[in-house]
Amino acid sequence: MSVAAVLSPPEYESRLQRYLFERSEEGRAVRVGEKEVSERAEIVRRYSDLFTRDQLGALREAEDKATEGEDRERFYRLRKTCEAGLIAAALAEREDALENAVLAARVEFQDEQLPLRSAQARLAVLQGYGERDELGGLAADVSATFNDERLEVIRTGEELEAEISGIDEPVARADEEKGISLRELERALAGASEAAEGVYTRLRERWFERLLGPEREEVPSSFHVAYLRRLSPLESIYTRERAVPICMDTLARLGFDLEAEPNIKLDLDDRPQKSPRACVIPSDPPKIVHLITRAQGGLHDYQAFLHEAGHALHYAGCDPALPYTFRNISRDHALTEIYSYIVEAISRQPGWHARHFGLSDEEAATNAEATVFMEALLFRRYVAKLQFELDFWGRFAEDGGTDEGYADRLTGATGVRYRADGFLADMDAGFYSADYLRAWIRSAQLRSYLESEIDGEWWESPETGERLRALFAEGTRPSSEEIAGRIGFEPLDTAPLLAELGA
Repeated sequence: MSVAAVLSPPEYESRLQRYLFERSEEGRAVRVGEKEVSERAEIVRRYSDLFTRDQLGALREAEDKATEGEDRERFYRLRKTCEAGLIAAALAEREDALENAVLAARVEFQDEQLPLRSAQARLAVLQGYGERDELGGLAADVSATFNDERLEVIRTGEELEAEISGIDEPVARADEEKGISLRELERALAGASEAAEGVYTRLRERWFERLLGPEREEVPSSFHVAYLRRLSPLESIYTRERAVPICMDTLARLGFDLEAEPNIKLDLDDRPQKSPRACVIPSDPPKIVHLITRAQGGLHDYQAFLHEAGHALHYAGCDPALPYTFRNISRDHALTEIYSYIVEAISRQPGWHARHFGLSDEEAATNAEATVFMEALLFRRYVAKLQFELDFWGRFAEDGGTDEGYADRLTGATGVRYRADGFLADMDAGFYSADYLRAWIRSAQLRSYLESEIDGEWWESPETGERLRALFAEGTRPSSEEIAGRIGFEPLDTAPLLAELGA
């Protein structure tokens, strides 16, 4: 039997680029509904030489020998990618089977057989409060049937990660990779969430009444959140048809012509199996970056487009001369989420609502307040989600993963009722919740910085675009915390975020 040759770091990086391109394109095709069967396992098999113990050892040795800081960081990221690939190779068939089962799942609702993802997407547009409760419950019941498989994948992956990385404790492992303390982050965020509680409670009472109507329960279910996010009672203002033109004009005022950007591939179509969650897939930045949304009407279409445009502009705007690792591989997602958040934040400006939707100043301020309410709801939800995940992984070695605390924490933080059996479907890998929350802090700091540096409104100034371009050019090389230092903030300074949330 032949033995695969061990590649040097530059050789490994080059072959890894081809592998990640194929895997990304396969994931994209499934996500957008072009394919109904995932074949990621076959791609992993074709590139199995990338993910061997010998290759991992060679990358670790190269990392240990590297003296230059940038090379050492580059080789570290390649080594961690190899570790992740070893785990992905072991899990690929199970994950494909789970993904395909979810794609095949159907929800029976009002004499229709809806794909599970279509049922979840429909929750955003159903007008009847009772209908949303009914469909949400049915979809949640179907989703929960996959919990055993989800948990088995998580348990197998955790066992492999501990063995391959040499770090047994999941939180310590995440701390090492992100270069931060998740516990310190949680303490700072818990303080901010508590400081925002009074303002959030007042906003919640006002906007639950306006958006959900008098028939709402005192603590409505989480099945109404998608409806809330699109400000559905105001959908005649924020129409589906105007979302793309208005978002394009918004970006153009910053100096970005998204339609003329050859590196960004737009997928804005609606397909039955297309995931309702907007995303960017950087298959080969800066040359091939996919921006994917599924518009349904309502303000969330605009916010999702702007959020993903921030990601797309970041990846498509990175310097092509950078090593591939610093164009597409990062320690975590906290850096790129800064740029998605800062662009999405434009939708919370009263002036933006007045400019594009013909609203009076008073109407614009009222609708902008609704976006602040939703931002506060999501922020408090994610703080509670991080707290649950820290508890989940902290006790994982003892109990193997349970829902303890999930529903109580999220319901208490948001005033929205969460089902305990949704905890696995709501869990992203690698403490992604922490990356979102770091970006929440950082984007508020960046906005504060831009407001102090730029004459006029930062959200419609070409100078803002130029400053963002300079950051985009660095690709994935800096950390979120490095960006904080450059703009004059401590990493855990939540004062600008509290100011944005009205606290």
